[in-house]
Amino acid sequence: MDQARSTISKIFNGEPHSYTRFNLTQNMEGENSQVEMNLSSNMDEEVGGNGVGDHLNHNSNRKPYAGQKLGRKPKNLCFMAATTLLIFIIGYLIGYLIHRKKDSAPTCEASLDPFVDTFDHETGAAPLMDWDDVTKLLAQKLSAAKFEPVFSEFSNTNHRAGSPGDESLANKVINKFKEYGMNSWTDEHFVKVQDPPASGYNKFAYKKGRDEHPQGFLSYSPNGTATGAVLYAYYGQESDFRLLRDKNINLTDRVVLVRVGRISFAEKVVVGKLDNFPSVRLPQVHMGSGDPYTPGFPSFNHTQFPPVQSSGLPKILAQTITAGMATNILRQLGGQIEPESWGGHYKLGEQSDVITVEVNNVLIEKKINNVFGVIKGFVDADRYVVIGAQRDAWGAGFAASTVGTSALVELARSISDMVKNDGFKPRRSIVFASWSAGEYGSVGATEWLEGYLSSLSMKAFSYINLDKVVTGQKGFKVAASPLMHRLIESTLTEVNSPNKDGTLSSQFAKGNMELNVLEPLKVDNAAYPFLAFSGIPSVTFGFSSGNSDYPFFGTMLDTKEKLNSATSNQVAQLAEIATRFAGHIALRLVHDHLLRMDLIKYNNIIRTQVGQINSKVNTVKKMQPQLLPKALTVQWLISASGSYSRASRKLVEDIKNSDLEDIEMCRIINDRIMMVERNFLSPYVSPRESPFRHILLGSGPHTLKALSNHLEALRTDHPEADGDLFHNQFALATWTVQGCANSLASDIWSLDNQI
Repeated sequence: MDQARSTISKIFNGEPHSYTRFNLTQNMEGENSQVEMNLSSNMDEEVGGNGVGDHLNHNSNRKPYAGQKLGRKPKNLCFMAATTLLIFIIGYLIGYLIHRKKDSAPTCEASLDPFVDTFDHETGAAPLMDWDDVTKLLAQKLSAAKFEPVFSEFSNTNHRAGSPGDESLANKVINKFKEYGMNSWTDEHFVKVQDPPASGYNKFAYKKGRDEHPQGFLSYSPNGTATGAVLYAYYGQESDFRLLRDKNINLTDRVVLVRVGRISFAEKVVVGKLDNFPSVRLPQVHMGSGDPYTPGFPSFNHTQFPPVQSSGLPKILAQTITAGMATNILRQLGGQIEPESWGGHYKLGEQSDVITVEVNNVLIEKKINNVFGVIKGFVDADRYVVIGAQRDAWGAGFAASTVGTSALVELARSISDMVKNDGFKPRRSIVFASWSAGEYGSVGATEWLEGYLSSLSMKAFSYINLDKVVTGQKGFKVAASPLMHRLIESTLTEVNSPNKDGTLSSQFAKGNMELNVLEPLKVDNAAYPFLAFSGIPSVTFGFSSGNSDYPFFGTMLDTKEKLNSATSNQVAQLAEIATRFAGHIALRLVHDHLLRMDLIKYNNIIRTQVGQINSKVNTVKKMQPQLLPKALTVQWLISASGSYSRASRKLVEDIKNSDLEDIEMCRIINDRIMMVERNFLSPYVSPRESPFRHILLGSGPHTLKALSNHLEALRTDHPEADGDLFHNQFALATWTVQGCANSLASDIWSLDNQI
């Protein structure tokens, strides 16, 4: 600035004894940028005075020359030229300083985590309420006492999907949304489901004994009759069947008897022909979600798709039996004793233990309605988080549907009231959804996803599932997209625990959230299709009974009394805490400038799985070199993994260097964040054959886990292993990872593609 001052002074050929000060306030970091310019007075030059002050304070007796205009004097012409030059220089310096200030002033912390609280301040578009005030408001709106009347209002002993009871509950939900001042609507679908025989029975007969007629059924089982020797297989997991093979047990043409729990019913039926449950159960065995007769497209009444079936429909019969029926069979089985790890009490069965099973389910079409309400955002109203809960059940379904629906309605009431009466202005929208046909395999939710997939994948940035949020009180479990793990961890520290002595984190996480709280997202959870089919980051959670499953799901015994017994009469208190947990996650996602997603989390997951594949490829090449093409190399997959890592870190850097006051910039960055999950959906598989296309968390031959399993099969020379098929799967997975990296880089000129 001294140099600029000296230059301007020399132009006017005078000393810098008088100057005018220009204050250029940039409103950056609270500092003022000042530019001081020395301006010699033209009046001094004209009258020879000592300065502007002398001229203003004394009368001059000098007069202009007669007949001359002041502006035409040579001296004045020089002054005008100098003034013009001065204005140009001043403008240049102002522009230079502003540009330099913007370039040099960081707007975010320079840490790896861009989601720090330093930007919780107001912008011109939507004034931000302090986050502590937001959470305090939510706590004031929710209480355990308010849940009891809501439980009563939404309890119904008969609200199977598509029934009058289901429709009655749907009307109650939508009336609540309207009462809260929310925009509301319904979504109608016509779906095909299986119900128990309208006349006659499903039945079985063991060792030519009398026919048994279990009341339960498994929807989507094939109809027909199967006869074979009983084989007891514990929970029917892959590890259980490996133990049986290690004992040289014949698995061919056996009718498999398995227990409930640990994996979904559909996964059990993949490897068994008969399921055993401790009471009358009515789940489904479709290895997928949604209407299996319209796979990959919605069940709207006007669709004209040809008849087709999901590849996830089982080809073997499945039927539930009661605990008493199962115990009677187990006591009569011969053969080897079960492994000690299973209990060591029962025998596994032998060829003389013959049973005949007959299934006569009926396929019918039902009209179902999903119900929605929305609280619109004040900045990005077309970007939204979806909060959903199952509404239907085969019986009372208190834990399966009543608690979740009540939590949904109470959360909608609370946040609506915060917006209307307390000045809370969410930047983005919140959609509340009440799903029908959840008991048949998340049919309502999946059909909605299929119907609006193209728009949802671009606008829905998260799904929060409220199903089964209270099934016990000893544990608290969360399953979610890795992108949401950091948000979940912070939320656990914000919400009080049931014992009021600490937080959910201190009581349940105990310093290690991944070990004590997180668990894999299961295929039979309603959040799974949002994540693995649509690529929308999702979370599901709930209070549990510890390591045991709630025994009454899908039974007529899922009542309020049973759940109160499992929770020491604390259902309302636990429901209130679970609703707050969901509320904190949702509100954080619509409150902050940027979506709180952990962009680096997937780096470690990809690196770990790629490392396992690399190790197994090397093992197979050493042990079975003839099974893999000589040209196969893992280098390209490793390179793609590195490209993704660099692209995700580059996005973090872009966030740190961005101006969060710029609404459009925040929107662009959030859209890039939203693309991360969606890019893991393999573009090379059909939604009909492999609906869960996520290469890291989905299921099917396109996943990295499937590649690792295929290599294991090649190593052991399994008859179904195919080196050429593996080579093709490997190439497609490589390009899917590289495609994720390319898309994450955003601009085509920013791609890091060395393959």
